[in-house]
Amino acid sequence: MTMPALFISHGSPMLAIQDGPAHRFLKSYGAELGKPAAILSVSAHWEAAQPTVSTAERPATIHDFGGFPQALFEIDYPAPGAPDLAAKAAGLLRAAGHEATTDAGYGLDHGSWVPLSLMYPAADVPVFQLSVQTCYGPAHHLALGQALRPLREANVLILGSGSLTHNLRAFFTQDGSGATPGWVTDFADWTESAIAEGRTGDLLAYRETAPYAVQNHPTDEHFLPIFAALGAGSDGKGKRVHHSIDGGVLAMDMYRFD
Repeated sequence: MTMPALFISHGSPMLAIQDGPAHRFLKSYGAELGKPAAILSVSAHWEAAQPTVSTAERPATIHDFGGFPQALFEIDYPAPGAPDLAAKAAGLLRAAGHEATTDAGYGLDHGSWVPLSLMYPAADVPVFQLSVQTCYGPAHHLALGQALRPLREANVLILGSGSLTHNLRAFFTQDGSGATPGWVTDFADWTESAIAEGRTGDLLAYRETAPYAVQNHPTDEHFLPIFAALGAGSDGKGKRVHHSIDGGVLAMDMYRFD
């Protein structure tokens, strides 16, 4: 079985416990996909100087946030790790010319366990992570995904977890009761068409080519996982499988790359 690659907008950690369109979508989408042999999560919340793969046998649930209800801090997502597959992933990256390393101590940050707690609530699918390198940009992450593509043939789900839009200043300074601003919808619509049409060059240069790119992403890290998922796909195109807005300005779009 060959699993797809996915990009998921994980939004606020409240996604794990608060009902909404993205929450409901993820609760049903795991069953639609089926159970993979393992999941490799490329999370925007793990930044490292070089590509680093987590090899923990029992990765801890990392509550890497503050100011949220106690219920979130009490969530434990006890999925096992996948040390052997993680070592294979690191080997694939090295074979492609990346200076990849491993980390046996890193657990699952909320970019991973929040969406996976909805998709696979039994926590019975092994999970391991790959860090992002924000300073290296989109093309680097596309190449990481391309190098990891063979894992899909071993029924590994490659999951890029970030956010389609990620302007937290706007998120925390408006009440979310009004219409979604045009700078959010224009960027989301542009991204959908660029991915559907396979305009990889435009996507790689999104900060210059996409409308309101810098307004939606003051920094790159939450958009970079989409390039890893795109690279892991087979034909340079993808399909948007979910669209909703959280808090007025966070587009919760999710993409599938076969």
